[in-house]
Amino acid sequence: MKARIPGADKGSMMQKLQQMQEEIARRQEEIENSEFTSSSGGGAVEVTVNGRHEAVKITLSPEIVDPDDIEMLQDLITAAFNESVRKAAEAMEKAIEQAKGGLSIPGLM
Repeated sequence: MKARIPGADKGSMMQKLQQMQEEIARRQEEIENSEFTSSSGGGAVEVTVNGRHEAVKITLSPEIVDPDDIEMLQDLITAAFNESVRKAAEAMEKAIEQAKGGLSIPGLM
């Protein structure tokens, strides 16, 4: 038995799906062009990535650059980078969910 949505014909449903797909694409592009910044070490390291998860900028406070403790600096950069990527991924997921309007469509993110 097929479910019927009152007042919805195949043409209008396809049009709504196409509009949703266009909205998702628009939001994805918007997120990809956005920047996400995180810091670690109390702000000593700051990393900015774009929505494509590419590093855009890394800022280091001069006082944390200790040639005898490179491992700490590497850990701080890694932590800030990973948090920025997490923020970018979360923003993308939220934008797509908003564009879908609560619909659950198999194969559509």
